[in-house]
Amino acid sequence: MTVRVVLVDDQPLIRSALRILIADSGDLTTVGEAGTGDEAVSVVSRTRPDVVVMDIRMPGMDGIEATRRVMAAPDAPRVLILTTFDDDEYVYAALRAGASGFLVKDTGLDEILGAIRVIAAGEGLMAPRATRLLIEQFVSRPQAVPQPVSSRSADIITEREREVLTLIGQGKANGEIASELWISVATAKAHVGRLLTKLDARDRVQLVIIAYEMGLVSTSR
Repeated sequence: MTVRVVLVDDQPLIRSALRILIADSGDLTTVGEAGTGDEAVSVVSRTRPDVVVMDIRMPGMDGIEATRRVMAAPDAPRVLILTTFDDDEYVYAALRAGASGFLVKDTGLDEILGAIRVIAAGEGLMAPRATRLLIEQFVSRPQAVPQPVSSRSADIITEREREVLTLIGQGKANGEIASELWISVATAKAHVGRLLTKLDARDRVQLVIIAYEMGLVSTSR
């Protein structure tokens, strides 16, 4: 099945480069483009893509608000945020707005295409170099800390699921979780699936956020 993509960036060269690669991919197709957040909301509403590649900093409405509005619609697409390291403070807000992941802009274009496929398949994706720093920077600001996950969320998961959620919060992939807990990859994947259902999380990225909000992952070095 072809993945339908909308490209949102105020730099035409970036959109053009991605469009060309997508055209050659065989399994991806560009169905719309936008240079501002306002345009993004309109284009997404009209084209109903599977994935939106969203820049954070744009004239007028930024990528955070655009993501929030896009995700408020029925059958919302998945959103992949493109950012720079200087934008780290904004990425958490974008994830809270509903984005399924983020990559920094110095990521290779081919890697971005791979990320689009991962997001389209229902997995969350966060740039490994920035994930821990991003969350730590956010939770270190008392005024920015979100409302904690309800105690009921903590009560409805098993001890094993809590262990898995802790490792997810540390940025571990399924294979790493399996190795650390001495279980099969299939079992690790099953635990992740149950956590997604029990915690009403859309994808792995939201599980990372929940792990921090539940205090399962320390922010100390």
